[in-house]
Parts: sequence; structure tokens; C-alpha cells
Amino acid sequence: MTKPLSNAYALIPFAIFILLFIGSGIITGDFYKMPVLVALFVAILFALAINRKADFQTKISQLTKGGGHPNIILMVMIFLLAGAFAAVASGMGAVESTVNLGLTYLPGGWMVVGLFVIGCFISISMGTSTGTVVALAPIGVGVAEQTDIGLALVMGAIVSGAMFGDNLSVISDTTIAAVRTQGTEMKEKFKANFFIVLPAAIITAIIFGVMTADASASLNENYSYNIVEILPYLGVLGFAIAGVNVIYVLIGGIVFAGGVGLLLGKFSGMEFVTLVGDGFTNMQTLAMIAILLGGLVELIRANGGIEFLLQVVSRKVNSNRGGELGIAGIVTAVNFSTANNTISIITAGPLAKQISDEYGIEGRRSASILDIFASSVQGIIPYGGQILAVAGVASISPVAIVPYCIYPLLTAVAGLLAIAFRYPKFTVENGKKVWKSAS
Repeated sequence: MTKPLSNAYALIPFAIFILLFIGSGIITGDFYKMPVLVALFVAILFALAINRKADFQTKISQLTKGGGHPNIILMVMIFLLAGAFAAVASGMGAVESTVNLGLTYLPGGWMVVGLFVIGCFISISMGTSTGTVVALAPIGVGVAEQTDIGLALVMGAIVSGAMFGDNLSVISDTTIAAVRTQGTEMKEKFKANFFIVLPAAIITAIIFGVMTADASASLNENYSYNIVEILPYLGVLGFAIAGVNVIYVLIGGIVFAGGVGLLLGKFSGMEFVTLVGDGFTNMQTLAMIAILLGGLVELIRANGGIEFLLQVVSRKVNSNRGGELGIAGIVTAVNFSTANNTISIITAGPLAKQISDEYGIEGRRSASILDIFASSVQGIIPYGGQILAVAGVASISPVAIVPYCIYPLLTAVAGLLAIAFRYPKFTVENGKKVWKSAS
């Protein structure tokens, strides 16, 4: 495939999308005024009009190629199945019982911290942030409904926990992409990452604890739950932790929840089918956003926008520390433009490898930086799959969730500090490399 020529103007459609989507909300004070699909469609029309050298049919082919990318279609499948599982689980009482169980044994002020920690555990076990958020979002909605904790705050905690594992899990596609493009070992990259992001995770838990410390004041002490109704969630979480493919996990969750609901008399067979259909319908807009955004990104790439970003950032590199900042800047810029951390790592990875080789940056270090900053950006952009997913389940604006995505924000800070202070370091003792957590 021929590399497209660098072209700054190719990024204009993306700027238009951001201005329409976020700018209109800031101006009007209502982020629902401008439908996301309308903003995306206007941006796509501009992208189709930019490159006059290519015929219209070629540009339409690029649009459909991007929208039909395997990662995009997989995301759509996950969204639809997640919507169906959420609808069926809610219909058979799983959400209410799960929340009531948590409220029975946890003070209200610990519920959000608990969701964050559970999200960290699930995501690092199953290797997917998207699968984690769609599994926990319905529970988060229930927590918000039965406490005085804001829905956006709860969703932000879930996204934060999901991005922890997305960055660290050895089976995460972002981790695998970072390791492979940088030619290092998985365990070495994990060690480098762990020392950097663990303080961010601890501080995040503390912040959530402080923010929700007085939540128990509004709680009702009478919580009824049926442990049988909780089994579908336990099944989903168990298989997720076991590393089962997220598609199998969600399909199994739908069947399991449906079976329990039928046995308990919560709904009939046709009502179960209706719930599945309602769940699909609830996620249709989100699926269309993913497809159109994928098409827009491919048009921008084909017109030279991504190549322009890569060249601009790489020109600033002139030292080891500058190389590390360059790698961070490249993957950050690409992730903001593609809204997909896996694609951004695959795109920026080869150039990051060149920079690493030229300025003596270890592979484990460059892989860690790639993954940290890609995951950080992915967890704070309101048009990213993770935030769109929880916003869809919670029926709130994705922009409202961003301020509460504390862990991704702190991860970026931790990454910058790690570059500034050469943290973590390792030394050689008795012929073996030993990692140190202090600079």
C-alpha cells in the first residue's frame, strides 16, 4: 500500500467534527443540541470534497473500507450484544439485586471506589476496556439511581477502571500491538508500565473515595436482593476473568440471563426476544457512530492527515528524552484523530521504533510509552468507544463523563513524569537486570 503524502488540510474534516460536536455544546450549554451523527456526516462530506484528484467512487470506497474495518465491526458487535445483555439483565432483576447486594455490605461512599477496583480487575483479566465498560455500566446506573452519587461520576469511575487493564493486560490488543511494533517482551513492558501507572491508580481510588465519602447519607437501609438474579453477572465476570472472548462472554450472558429470567417467571419467551431486540435498538445509534467515524478516519488517512501528524511530531525529536516525548506526542495525536488506541499504536509504532533505535530508547520503554499515552487519550475523548458505550447505557452526554475519567488523566501525568525523571530505572546486579521503582 502506497503511503499517502503529508497534507495538513486533510485534518480539517476532523476539526469540523470536533467543533460541531463539542463546540456547539459549549456555546448552547446543551451537548444534546447537535446530534453526533449529524456532526459526523457533515465532517464526512467535507472529507469527500477535499481531495479533487481522486474520483468520487474512489473516495466512497475509502469511506466504506474504513467503516468496515475489522476492529470497527467487532466494536459494533460488542455494542449490540452489550445492549442486549443490559436489557435482558435489567428485565430479570439482575441490576437491582446486584446493586442492593453491594449497598448491603458496602457503605455508599465505597461503592464508586469498588466499581473502579472491580473494573481494574476485570479489564486486566479479560484484556478489553470495551468489554469491561459494557459489563459494569448497567450496575453503575443502578448504583447512581439508589444513591445521591452523580451518574456521570459513576460512569467515569467505570471507564477509569476499564482503561487500567486496557493498558496493562498481557492479552490486551493494545499491549500486544505495542510489544510487537517495538520488538520487546511482554513481561518487560508490563513491568515498565506497572511502576508508572500504579501510583495513578492508587491516587484515583483515593480521589473517588473523597468525592463520594458522604454518599451514604441519602441511602435507604432496606435493600432486598435475590442471589439467583445476580448469577448472570457473576457468570459474565467469571468468564471475563478467565480470559474468554468478549463475544462469547456477552452471548453467554444473554442466554444465561434469559434462562434465569424464564425460570423465575420474570418474562415469557417472546418477552425475552423483545428485550434482546430492544437492547439492539438502544445501541443502533452508537453502532452507526462507530462505523461513520471509522470511515472518516480512513478518508483523513488516505488524504494524508495522519502522515502529516507523524511528520510534524517526529521533526521535534533531537535527544533521548525528546525521543520519548516524540513517541508520546505521535501516538497522542494519532489517537485523538482516530479514536482507537489499537489503531493509533499500530499506526505510530513503526515510527516510534525508528526513533527508539536512533536515540537509544529501550524497546520496553517505547512500548510502555506508546500504550500509556494511547490508553490515556482513549479514556478521555468523548467520541471514543469506551465513553460512548457507557454514555449509551446511561443515556447521558459523553462530554459530561469526561471530567470524571480521572485515571486516564492521571496516567498521562504519570507518563510525563516518568519521561522527565527517567522513571522507572533498572540496574544490573549479579548479572541480572533488576527494576527499581525510584529514579
